[in-house]
Amino acid sequence: MDRRKFIKQSSLASSLFFVPSFVKAFEEVASSRLGYKRLVIIQLSGGNDGLNTVVPYRNDIYYKERPNLAIPKSDVIKLNDELGLHPSLTPLKRLYDNGHLSVINNVGYPNPVRSHFRSMDIWQTASDSDTFSQSGWLGRYLDNYGKQPYSAIEVDESLSLAMKGERFNGIATQNPKTLYNLTKDPYFQNINPMGNEAHLSEHNLGYLYKTMIEAQSSAKYIFETSKTVNTLKAYPNNSFGKQMKTTAQFINSGIDTKVFYTSLGGFDTHVNQLNAQKRLLKMYAESIEVFVEDLKAEGTFKDTLIITFSEFGRRVKQNANVGTDHGTANNVFVVGEQLKRPGFYNEAPKLGDLDDNGDIKFEIDFRSIYATVLDKWLEVNDKTVLNKSFSQLDFI
Repeated sequence: MDRRKFIKQSSLASSLFFVPSFVKAFEEVASSRLGYKRLVIIQLSGGNDGLNTVVPYRNDIYYKERPNLAIPKSDVIKLNDELGLHPSLTPLKRLYDNGHLSVINNVGYPNPVRSHFRSMDIWQTASDSDTFSQSGWLGRYLDNYGKQPYSAIEVDESLSLAMKGERFNGIATQNPKTLYNLTKDPYFQNINPMGNEAHLSEHNLGYLYKTMIEAQSSAKYIFETSKTVNTLKAYPNNSFGKQMKTTAQFINSGIDTKVFYTSLGGFDTHVNQLNAQKRLLKMYAESIEVFVEDLKAEGTFKDTLIITFSEFGRRVKQNANVGTDHGTANNVFVVGEQLKRPGFYNEAPKLGDLDDNGDIKFEIDFRSIYATVLDKWLEVNDKTVLNKSFSQLDFI
């Protein structure tokens, strides 16, 4: 909804009800939805095969190394003379055609690790591969710039390391009503008998009770704010579709949250990859398209940036089980209306110039993407969050 429409409605409310406080509250809601930049992170867990996602359909090496696994040229959704998309990603082609998609190729980090857990930790903490951190990059964003725990929400049952700070953690919830009801449970109330922050300070009950009070307050705010909006869009009836629907509900309600974190698992395709990846990419692409349409309908898409990543790519050569084993560099998708360089940000992987293990060489450090998003989108000091400087990119 554009600002003029909000102002018109606000004026109408004033003339009908003569309640200045009502108008002020309405305008505050309008302000919270307009010009308030939000970041949505989507994690494809398990190591999505980037070569069968963004397909180098003119590259003979690709077809030679994957005789039973390569996507046939006739099935590829061609984006340019060299690269195309997996046939399940037709919705992304529409985003691409509208200038809403940027594909960053060859993303990774120095001295890559092929362990799911370790590589995911590296991506989530933005640490070097030989450094272990207990705080995530978004958690450190919260530590320095978050106003409340709900400044970052993970649409899941548990909180990822990425969302855990040194002093501040985000909120994890799949269903805001369920979270709110949980905080009203008698057991919860009995553990926290004081019930307000003034008593906590007076009785010096410590960090645990303060955290519980924050959880209660956050749960109430999230539930009462998000319930004001119901989407009319038909999302795919699967777990990821439900995550994206809930995320859209949060954003369109004007909730005071800057970061949303979602995930889709199952990408560890060592065996019979074709059908598994086809199904997962279809879930991803269809949900993203409805999500974007939902935000567009409410005027919130222009202030939303969506980043999709996976902890590593797969090997160039298929394995004996018609699957792929753990690799290194991968592609990252950036979706938004304010992209400076839509389309392909950089060149395709050089399959004739692999590393000593036969993997794609990384060209872009994933932390350069984070630094760009922090500085240019969230407008904060990227070095403060990432603990060191990284060169920034030019995609927004």
